[in-house]
Amino acid sequence: MNSGVTHLFTPGPTNIPEAVRCAMNVPAQDHRAPDFPELTLPLFADLKRLFGNETGRVFVYPSSGTGAWEAAISNTLDRGDRVLMSRFGQFSQLWADMAQRLGLDVVCVDREWGEGVPLQDYERHLADDKTIRAVFATHNETATGVTSDVAGVRRVMDATGSDALLFVDGVSSIASIDFQQEEWGVDLAVTGSQKGLMLPPGLSMLGVSAKALDGARSSTMERYYFGFDAMLETNDAGYFPYTPPIPLLHGLRASLDLLFDEGLPEVFARHHRLAEGVRRGVDALGLSLCAVAPEWYSDTVTAVTVPEGVDGAQVCRIAYQRYRTSFGGGLAKVAGKVFRIGHIGHLNEVMCLAALASAEMSLADAGAKVEPGAGVSAAQTYYRDTAPALATTTREPGR
Repeated sequence: MNSGVTHLFTPGPTNIPEAVRCAMNVPAQDHRAPDFPELTLPLFADLKRLFGNETGRVFVYPSSGTGAWEAAISNTLDRGDRVLMSRFGQFSQLWADMAQRLGLDVVCVDREWGEGVPLQDYERHLADDKTIRAVFATHNETATGVTSDVAGVRRVMDATGSDALLFVDGVSSIASIDFQQEEWGVDLAVTGSQKGLMLPPGLSMLGVSAKALDGARSSTMERYYFGFDAMLETNDAGYFPYTPPIPLLHGLRASLDLLFDEGLPEVFARHHRLAEGVRRGVDALGLSLCAVAPEWYSDTVTAVTVPEGVDGAQVCRIAYQRYRTSFGGGLAKVAGKVFRIGHIGHLNEVMCLAALASAEMSLADAGAKVEPGAGVSAAQTYYRDTAPALATTTREPGR
């Protein structure tokens, strides 16, 4: 008997709030109608607020985050341009692969999978090589549960006098972890709908600085579907240069309303608190994280290193087949070595406790020597100790 729900604790797609699901249940709509900008223009403005982008633009593409990666590169750089990147997980690796395929001259710094953007290495390369036209940083490496210091990257660039563009992959960080595009001097920032924005997959958002918009005018790399020029011309009037996924835009409206109603600082604090509870639960089970030090810990996904002799992929299979729970598996270099607990978007303390309970059972069934309940108990203690004070209410007599 399949009662209840299948629990989703992947780092994307994430759980979709009921308000967002309902908002997407709309009849077919004319995307050229005179009142369509009533939906889109406030969306464009609120996305700038979400990104912390005051003087640039945020474009919305009907694609996964990979599409916005390609849009960022193809609109602002030329084939043969020298760029600085780092590789420390599956998604930073894929971004470097794309840059090479698009004809860029990639200087790539490889680091241990479990570390993040290497600021000292970046500083050395930027000081020695003034031909670097762009610097790339993966803010949150979803494959390893690692968050990097984007503001630190900008400080390094400024210290070396670099005039390069700063590209940031914020797919699993924006709307969940503090991100300030303008303040941090980020020129191009990418995110996707299926992470902190709590939507189905299908939309990517690209925050573009005024500097990057200006640079796009002289870029010679081929592009068509992802071109900034057509987006600028049509977005200004509230339209798109092609048919947009209208139900997703209605869902985006509901998602942004939920985020702003909670308050972005509160959203970031909630993610940190929930993540810390999960980390304490993992520690209580005697397990370690893929992230090699607390300075790298991610507040949207925890990659758990499985014990010797235990297959992380088997842990995920057991969780799904026996306990109706989806975890993220290990990717590429860490395949079979980790499993990933996503704690991003629409979730709360009890949901995180359920994730830990399912992880405990699945690990034990896969042969790990863990004490059932230990992780849940540690997380419960942390959540209780850090719970907000109860609101006091006064009831009228007889009510």
